Parts: sequence; structure tokens; C-alpha cells
Amino acid sequence: MAEDELLAFREHWKQELTIKNEAHSNCNVTLQPSREDSKLKRYFEDFGQNRSEPEKRQDSTSQGSSKGGQDAFLSAAKTPKEDQPEYVSIAEGLLDGRTSPLLERIQEERTRRKRQYHSLTSACNTSSQQQPQRKINKGDKLVDQLIQDLNETNDIPFFDIELPYELALKIFQYLSRTELGRCAQVSKAWGVLAEDEVLWFRMCQTEGYHHGASVSDSPCWKSMLRDCRNSENTVRSNWKNRVGSISQLQYELGKVLCDVSSCDSYVVAGYTSGDVRLWDTLHWDSAASFLKPSPLTADVTPRPHVSHIRVNNTVAVAAYDDGCVDVWSTETGQEPVHHFQIPGRVHALALSLESPTLATAAGLDVRLDQPDERGYWRTLCQATLPKPVESMVVVPWAGGRGGDSVPLVALSAGETVFLLAPEDLEPRVLHTVYGHPITCLDASASHAALGVKSCGWAMNDGGNKIHVYSLETGQSEMSVGNSAGDFSCVNLRDSPPHMLICGNKDRRVRVFDLRTGSSVTSLYAHHMGVTSVQADDWKIVSGGGEGLVCVWEMRMGAKLWEMHNRHPVRHLRFNTSTLVTANIPDEKSPRGACITDDDLTAHRRHRGVICHYDFSEDSTSQDHVLPICRSNYVESSGYNYNIGLTVPYDILSGSHPSH
Repeated sequence: MAEDELLAFREHWKQELTIKNEAHSNCNVTLQPSREDSKLKRYFEDFGQNRSEPEKRQDSTSQGSSKGGQDAFLSAAKTPKEDQPEYVSIAEGLLDGRTSPLLERIQEERTRRKRQYHSLTSACNTSSQQQPQRKINKGDKLVDQLIQDLNETNDIPFFDIELPYELALKIFQYLSRTELGRCAQVSKAWGVLAEDEVLWFRMCQTEGYHHGASVSDSPCWKSMLRDCRNSENTVRSNWKNRVGSISQLQYELGKVLCDVSSCDSYVVAGYTSGDVRLWDTLHWDSAASFLKPSPLTADVTPRPHVSHIRVNNTVAVAAYDDGCVDVWSTETGQEPVHHFQIPGRVHALALSLESPTLATAAGLDVRLDQPDERGYWRTLCQATLPKPVESMVVVPWAGGRGGDSVPLVALSAGETVFLLAPEDLEPRVLHTVYGHPITCLDASASHAALGVKSCGWAMNDGGNKIHVYSLETGQSEMSVGNSAGDFSCVNLRDSPPHMLICGNKDRRVRVFDLRTGSSVTSLYAHHMGVTSVQADDWKIVSGGGEGLVCVWEMRMGAKLWEMHNRHPVRHLRFNTSTLVTANIPDEKSPRGACITDDDLTAHRRHRGVICHYDFSEDSTSQDHVLPICRSNYVESSGYNYNIGLTVPYDILSGSHPSH
């Protein structure tokens, strides 16, 4: 009895489950086709609205067959696809384009292609009947359908219809050279935008080429940028391999070289004979090379030695041992445009690189001179310091009244660094520590760097350091360096942004990052101490007391090449393609040296030498050979060199020695 009841219960439970499953399946079947039916009807209604009137009239004749096809399509869509994956139905819905914002334009493109297809078919097959347009079958491969839809979408000119040309150009200006090249391959419209001259002109300006040019100066700025970059790569390769022309700027009548200064293409030198000579290495105009002294001191005999020389793009300045100062124009040369005299010997001379602003110091007195709008020189300010000035730097400073740029003089006297501006009644103290003298000084438009020598107990605090001050606030920002030797030179004005390069008597060249205060590189350079140094974004050029000029690769810290001349390197300055070095003797009147105007070649080892390197020359040119290898017996100034020449050089020069 119990078994019969259990069987009856099982049968009743199975019947209930069967009834519930049938009801649930019937509900899904009735609801799902209704949703698909509404979507498909909406799709056909939209498709009918987008069709043109002739097509509607053409299809009105076959309305019955179309209606039947639509019903068949709906009935086919109502059939459940149990074996079809879900992602396939999603992809089919996306390919239909019912939710695309470009639906109307895609429909217009499809209509245009249909008309084109019908016209080509009717022209080729005039005798045959027009074949009906093939509809896309849902069973076709999704990849073919996707490729077809992508081809239709690519035909839509986005920048021509949606955006004005100026706005599209505004977007393209944020792209790099590589990105512009890729965009130029997309379409003709994008190619025109990517080749626009304004884009490439701005790119030239951004990368530092042709700052003073305008858009109309070149017919193709893209080619101009390519030529500039190729030339830059060639110059860099010449720098690394020491390929170029090397010239020695000599003036035998000047006797011993006293001081040298250079700026861009101008090189000016002063001699113990009192002569001043200016070279324009860009044009090599020898007629304007000799700078005559002022008529007030021209008859003075013997002529005083030239103690200091400075030059920029507009003026050249020379200071003499008797306190006289002459100023010449680099354009006219010859006669000086300004002359004045200071009691005593001039201890320091500084000239601004941006403007003709001159600072002179003799003893305790300091003065600042500048020409006005009409060209008349006037003294901006004068000051008296407690100690004699040892070094000075003139930089443009934006801290004047009303935010105007005024010249600012940073000068060191003993263990104190002062700042002097035309608006100041007295010099301001920037740094002072009793018993710790200043060994070197340099300044830029925003900061000042000074080497301080530590003495006594201060050596236990890391040794000698370089202090960096802000000219705007007058506060110390950081101290870098940790050396037992004295810092002999520092370069902040000509260094890359946020970088400081300095040389030390401990034979090392150091590079510091001012953002972190850490050391970037340290090079063992010169065994007699570093006397001058300069660097850019990839190389370092240093000069030493033994007469070596070394070129280093900054990232690897490797020496590329070196050149040697007698006497210490007192001046070193380079730009993109040229390098000027000066080996100046410390002894101006060497013992036993009989230097006369009649003997042009005697005691050349006492004179000093100025070397000009030009790395923009072609590597195939013969000018990159050293002058000693190019000399011959015809030249009277170089006959002493030819004694040590070998036969191959004589054969190349075309002259043979006489026996």
C-alpha cells in the first residue's frame, strides 16, 4: 500500500513539472517574437523613409512580393536559434547599423552605390533584363559584412564635412613629425592637412630652426626641416670624429697674447704691444680686423698692455693697464665709439651678451655704462666696495620697476658676492661667509652660482662647495659639490636648462642637476687642473692648465678626442658648429725672449695661440687637415714647421726640398 502511494506521488510530481516547463516555454516563445517583430518593423520603416521617390515608385509595383518577402523574413527571424552563440547575434545587430549615429549617411552611401551598380549593369547588358539587387543574407560570413561596412564608413570625409579646415589644422598642430607622416597616408584630405606649410613652419620654430623667419620665406618648410636635421646630424658626427677645418688666428706683431673673447662669429684678442685685433670668422674680412686705439692715447709710448678683452654681437671692449677703456662697434670697427679712463689699473671687465652694457672695476670702484637711444654712452650707476673686485658678470634681470628688464651686475670681492642694479643706491649683499673666499662666479638671468673655498673646521662638512642663489629672492636654493680642491671655473649661463658644469683643481669636471642637486657625471680630465669648461645637451668641452682641450660625450662619460697646445687654456667657447680656444701664457715678458717686429717667427712658443674649429665643413674637404700638414716652403711664416715634415706631405703640397 505504501509503495502504491509512493508511485502515485512520483507520477503526480512529474506531471506538475511538465506543465510548468511547457507554460514557461510558451511564454518565452510568444514574447520573444513580439520584441523581434517590433524591432524589425521599425528597421524596415526607417529603411523605407530613407529611400528616394523613384525607388519607392519602382518598388510599388512589386509591393505584394516585397510584402511576402518581408513576412518571410519576419517569420525566419521569429524562429529560435538555439544553436547560435550569443555573441553572433550581438555582432549581427551591430553590423545592421540600427544604433549607429552615421545611419542616415550610410544609407545615402548605399543608395548611391546601388544607383551606380544599376547604371553600370544597364550599360554593359543592354539586351538583358536588369538583375534585382542582391540582398545581404544573414547567413553570409560576418567578416565579409564587416569589411564591406568599413569600406562604406571610410568613404565619409570627416574633416571635410564635420570640421572646418582651420579647426582640423588646429588639431594637427599637436602631432609630431612621425604622426603627421602617418596621417598623410590615411586619405587625400588628411594628406593635404599633413602637408600644410603652417604646420611645418611651426615645427621648425619649435625645434630651434630659423627663429627670425616667416612662413613666406620658404616654399617648402617640410624640406627645410629635413635639411636642417640632416645638417645637424652631420655636424654632430663631425664633432665626434673631429672632422672639419682648423685655423689658427695669429698676429705676430702683437707679441704675447694677453686676453681673448668670442661671441658667435666674432673673436677679439689683445696683445702686450697694445694692439687689439677682431676677426669675423663668418666673412673673414681682414680689412676690418685691426681696431685702432683712441686718438687721445695713440701717441703714448710705450703702449700699455691690454689687460682685458670682451665682445658681443654689437660692440668690442678693451681695457689697458693704465686704466683706459676703448669701445668699438663690430659693424664699423676701426675708430672707437666710446673712450673713458679710470684711475688705476682695471681689475675686472664684464660685458652683457644681450645688450651693449659694460661694467668695469678698478680697485674699489665699480661703474656701469650703457648707450641711450641716440647712441650716446652714459654712466648708469657707480659704487664703492670694501674690497677690490676679482670677477664680474652682467646679466639681464627682470626685477626692475614695472617689471622692466634692467642690467644686473654680480661681482665677487673677497668672501662676499654683491648685486648691483641701476636702481640701487648701494650694492646688495648676496653671499658672505667670513674666511671663505670666492674662487669662481657665474650667473644667468635667474640664478647665480659661486664656488666657495672652505677652510678650517668647514672642511669636515664636505669640503669645498658651489652655492646656487636665486636672483629674484636673494636666497640660497642649494649647495652642490664635495671636493677637497678649489673650484676653478663654473658655467651656468651657457649650460643646458637645469644643469651646472664646473671644473676643479682636483683635475675633475663635474656636471650637476639643479632640480635634484645630484651629480650627473664626474670626469677625470686634466692633470694640472681644469681652467675652463662648457657643455650642451650631449657633449662637454674642457680646457686644462697643461694646454689640453678635451671633448667628452656626456651620457657615456667617454673622451671623444683631445688637442694640445702650449700654455694653459684660458678661453673656451663653442656653438653648434664652431669652437674657439685660446692658450694664453701666464708670463707676459718671458726671460730671454727677444721678440722684435723684424723677426716674425722667433720665440713662437711664448706668444700663445688661438684656434678656430669649424665642424660644418665637408669631410671630403682638405681644409680639415691641420695647418702644419698643409704648409709648404713658399710660406715665410711657416718655414720652421717644414723642417719636420716628411716626404708624403711634400709630395701632396707640390713642393720639394732643396738639397
